[in-house]
Amino acid sequence: MKTKTGRRYALVVVGPFSFLASVMIVFAQSEKPLVTPTEKTLNKAASLEPRKEAEMKNYIDGVHDFDFLVGEWRVHHRRLKPDSHEWGDFEGTCSNRKLMDGAANMEEHALNGSKGAYRAVALRAYNSKTGQWAIWWLDGRYPSGPLDPPVQGRFENGVGTFYADDTLKGKPIRVRFLWTRVTSDTPRWEQAFSVDGGKTWETNWIMDFTKAQ
Repeated sequence: MKTKTGRRYALVVVGPFSFLASVMIVFAQSEKPLVTPTEKTLNKAASLEPRKEAEMKNYIDGVHDFDFLVGEWRVHHRRLKPDSHEWGDFEGTCSNRKLMDGAANMEEHALNGSKGAYRAVALRAYNSKTGQWAIWWLDGRYPSGPLDPPVQGRFENGVGTFYADDTLKGKPIRVRFLWTRVTSDTPRWEQAFSVDGGKTWETNWIMDFTKAQ
């Protein structure tokens, strides 16, 4: 006699060997093929490959974003004077070098500001998982900090855009760094603040870089 339940089958055979005895033979078919532990490990590894490839692509694509800045530079600064629409100009220099096999870089500035010369450092680190850079600015006039929150972002179509949330005079602001003209001999950096959550921006500092001879 055959009985059917889903995809399981049973065959029951009663033989003439004894009216008190019977023999049942059951043939069962599993709904899913068995998967060995080795196959599970291989399948898991295969599923991770696209993620690893994406991370490696992010690393390769982004880790060289700031290669254009390596070396020695003369820098022309324009800064918006506090609580004013008047700009002030001054000169400076900077030196940039790679760190951590290119996944970070450090830029040391000498600035001849209107209130005296000082030094500052920009430190950048690349996150291959997110494809973003984090950038910190250390002002030598305030060596004990605290450090400002890092701006974070990436380059798209030759423009680097980086954002952070900060405070100014006790009020929340958005900070934006822009890098443009990075394929030219005169790359430009700009800093802007927004007091309305990024709806409008006021640029307050511009650096124009020229390769030192």
